[in-house]
Amino acid sequence: MANERANGQPMVEVTKLRKVYETQQRTIEAIRDVSFLVGARELVCLIGPSGAGKTTLLKCIARPLTPTSGQVVLEGQPVTEPPARMAVVFQEYGRSLFPWMSVRENVELPLKRKHLTGAQRDRLVQGALDAVDLADVHRAYPWQLSGGMQQRVAIARAVAYEPHVMLMDEPFAAVDAQTRADLEDLIRRLWHKMGITVLFVTHDIDESVYLGQRVLVLSSSPTVVMENLVIDLPDERSQLETRSLPRFAELRKHLYAQIQAAKQGQRPA
Repeated sequence: MANERANGQPMVEVTKLRKVYETQQRTIEAIRDVSFLVGARELVCLIGPSGAGKTTLLKCIARPLTPTSGQVVLEGQPVTEPPARMAVVFQEYGRSLFPWMSVRENVELPLKRKHLTGAQRDRLVQGALDAVDLADVHRAYPWQLSGGMQQRVAIARAVAYEPHVMLMDEPFAAVDAQTRADLEDLIRRLWHKMGITVLFVTHDIDESVYLGQRVLVLSSSPTVVMENLVIDLPDERSQLETRSLPRFAELRKHLYAQIQAAKQGQRPA
């Protein structure tokens, strides 16, 4: 795990995580043995075949799900409940926003659980709206916005919470290609500006190469980590130039082959 320690002390440490679902008819082992580190201020992508347990893994890290065994450590402390220093952005942004609340009210809502003054909340909300270019529509309601703008609201809400770690579960899967590209660049800008740790789950191989410093490839269920791939592309990235690089094509081809191997049931050596 040397590469995972390149950015210093791990921010997130997942050790031998296992998740088994018990039903009356059968036992389903979703996650078998997953271990990895994510360094402070690192952007790591998770990919794998459909049904590989990517979302289950994220939920075990964020703790709406309790793992069957194993451990998640955040900033040196074992995670036993939803961590206060972690924010999650989901794919289904429409379900996570309250349609009767304005954009500003949606962004502010989680902050009401913190012991903040009204002025402090206003500062955090305004900063988050400015960061995602939504300051001009703060009085609008989510249903009045496009899908891409609604996802920006969800991202702004996470940013306003001042997390140390942001988990993103296929957040751009439901938007069109052009909007997706804009949101990818937004995440890269926010990541650089805020210096937070990002764990980004996606089923899109190109997206994982474009966004990540590393890509963790998951096997088919029951899930293990097949590969920890360093993305050795320039840190400064653009949709046109980066995706045109020969190295981008090589990395994409390699990851595609890994996903196909995972689909066929291959496991790491």
